[in-house]
Amino acid sequence: MALADWTIFASPAMIWVTLLAVGLVGLSKGGLGGAFALMGVPVMSLVMPPVLAAAVLLPILLMMDAVSLWIWRSYRDWEVLRTMLPAAMIGIAAGWAAAAVTSDAMVRLLVGLVALGFAARWALGRYLGSAPRYIPAMGWLWGSIAGFTSFVAHAGGPLFQIQVLPKRLDPKLYTGTSVIFFAVVNLVKVVPYAALGLFEAPVLWSALLMLPLAIISVRIGAGIIRRMGPEVFYPFTYTMVAIVGVKLIWDGITGLF
Repeated sequence: MALADWTIFASPAMIWVTLLAVGLVGLSKGGLGGAFALMGVPVMSLVMPPVLAAAVLLPILLMMDAVSLWIWRSYRDWEVLRTMLPAAMIGIAAGWAAAAVTSDAMVRLLVGLVALGFAARWALGRYLGSAPRYIPAMGWLWGSIAGFTSFVAHAGGPLFQIQVLPKRLDPKLYTGTSVIFFAVVNLVKVVPYAALGLFEAPVLWSALLMLPLAIISVRIGAGIIRRMGPEVFYPFTYTMVAIVGVKLIWDGITGLF
């Protein structure tokens, strides 16, 4: 039986491009910057429709979440999660309700502008002595927006970072908290995605084929983060926020025009 008979992979190019996308997303899931995570669907969209790419990627993300949860199982900040997770559930519900009338491109553009502004604020603060401050109550705002944008545009990462990065957690604690937050968000998204009929058998078999690479890439990303001190981790992560912001702005503008 040919591979194309039971998976979505109709050509070798589709397989190689998907392997590249999964590798990049896996490094991000291990903790190595959110910029790589945003490359998943765009890279896969070079050889397949974006909706199909997103459908294949979600089960892979769940596999990666399981691996990441095990790797970072001892690291979490409950203060962040107690506020942001309930808020994210509200955002996901709003995104599901508004999916039919929400512009993916506009959401990406707005999130990109906010993320780029946040990174610029941090960069200026290093010279002006006024860095972004952590305000616990703002977790309700950024958590709900992160849930909404994660559902409608797979772009929740920058909003989580805007809330949590100013807290200056230990890199391992920050990564473990991020892993729990997005593992829960991705798991909750399964219900509405399944209701939309996106998880057909070829999609699930295709995702299963990517499991070995998903595990390896997550572990590589986690291994790199474990060796980073705060003096390297935070400038690196804020730089990733800026790159994500530019990428989302570009995606939003090209999607609108």
